[in-house]
Amino acid sequence: MQPVNLFYAIDIAAVGVCAVTATLEAGRREMDLFGVLVVGLVAGIGGGTVRDVLLGRLPVFWVYDPLYVGVAIGAAVLAFFASRRVRLPRDFFLLPDAVGLALFTVIGATVALSLGTSWVIAAMMGVITAVSGGIIRDILCNEIPLVFRSELYATASLAGGLLMIGLLHMGLPRREVSLIAMAAIFVIRVAAIRWHIHLPRFRGPD
Repeated sequence: MQPVNLFYAIDIAAVGVCAVTATLEAGRREMDLFGVLVVGLVAGIGGGTVRDVLLGRLPVFWVYDPLYVGVAIGAAVLAFFASRRVRLPRDFFLLPDAVGLALFTVIGATVALSLGTSWVIAAMMGVITAVSGGIIRDILCNEIPLVFRSELYATASLAGGLLMIGLLHMGLPRREVSLIAMAAIFVIRVAAIRWHIHLPRFRGPD
């Protein structure tokens, strides 16, 4: 598989995964099918849209390739009807969300690097691509965004993005580096969930 095809596949997969996690979260709010589709679509393409606007990469990616929209809607519909038949644990969506976090971080950083941005901006774009869709999802579901209240989330994305950029700077193959970075982000996020690892939280004086 050529690198361009690999990253396209990762991008499509990330959109589908994030649409599924958004559907599961929207389902907890007992939204109807239309509401679920809106939340799933926005979550699936929201992060990449914010990234493209910030980088001046216009029109945004899904305008050129409507397959992204189709995948997001299709994944949301499938998750909607599947969840009506199978009762899932309350926090089940956290695992596919960790997958989406890893996929979108790598895609966001890769896009930024391909446009010649600095490593700082590339790392930031990885995080923005990874978390923006989830922030919009949670706002639409009337929740405090997960990134602001959960165990390591954006931090896991940033660590994986910096790892990817560092390994690329060392001259390692892009495909292997991407897989390593995705694995690192997923492991950090899952470990943070398992052992409740989070950044210090604001606490006022007693």
